[in-house]
Amino acid sequence: MSGTEHLTVRREGATLVLTLNRPEAKNALSLSMLVGLYDGWLAADADDEVRSVVLTGSGGSFCAGMDLKALAGRGMEGEQHRERLKADPDLHWKAMLRHHRPRKPVIAAVEGHCVAGGTEILQGTDIRVAGESATFGLFEVRRGLFPIGGSTVRLQRQIPRTHALEMLLTGRPYSAREAAGIGLIGQVVPDGDALGKALEIAERINACGPLAVEAVKASVYETAEMSETDGLAAELKRGWPIFDTDDAKEGARAFAEKRPPVYKRA
Repeated sequence: MSGTEHLTVRREGATLVLTLNRPEAKNALSLSMLVGLYDGWLAADADDEVRSVVLTGSGGSFCAGMDLKALAGRGMEGEQHRERLKADPDLHWKAMLRHHRPRKPVIAAVEGHCVAGGTEILQGTDIRVAGESATFGLFEVRRGLFPIGGSTVRLQRQIPRTHALEMLLTGRPYSAREAAGIGLIGQVVPDGDALGKALEIAERINACGPLAVEAVKASVYETAEMSETDGLAAELKRGWPIFDTDDAKEGARAFAEKRPPVYKRA
């Protein structure tokens, strides 16, 4: 996969790194970026050699939200992707992880601005690391707009409701430390180190059994809104078959032989 003019793709071992690449606009979302993002999610899930995905931004920013002019196609920027959006009017929501959930774990590496649509995409990721100067927030209400990327549904399920409502209704910015304090992100690192830490986490995930990793992620999301009884039943249904895989047998052998396991997704 080659990406697009606003979305670069590279491999770091078993990790696919997707980089929002429009630094002159603080990586505001364009049609080109959205097409590249969606293709990136699909490419990661289709490639068994990819075991995790890191999402980051170039130029010291993560994402400053939606560029409505660029999405509307004013001018020629991104015009070559216009047919993709016509063929799949849901493409932008899939790209932003509103209507699509990758099978592989997605780790966000945030520096600088991660606001509006950037904070909405963030809620679709699984693990989140931020540089200490990163800024978060949902500014839509300040502009008379609605955060329609999923935040009124997801945010209250990811952080305490009082914090979710304050973020949604005030439209104020949050520092990385404050975002970590309310549980929106997991780790705060020195500026410039977010990508390195995300790749470190990805390597730890990549060393684990891929079938187990994907099943665990799926179970967490599948059971999130179930009763405990239904959730435990669903967990057993999804998790028990993992014990009968070659990966599970390899994990046991490697432990007994005191060596790193070699997993083959079988």
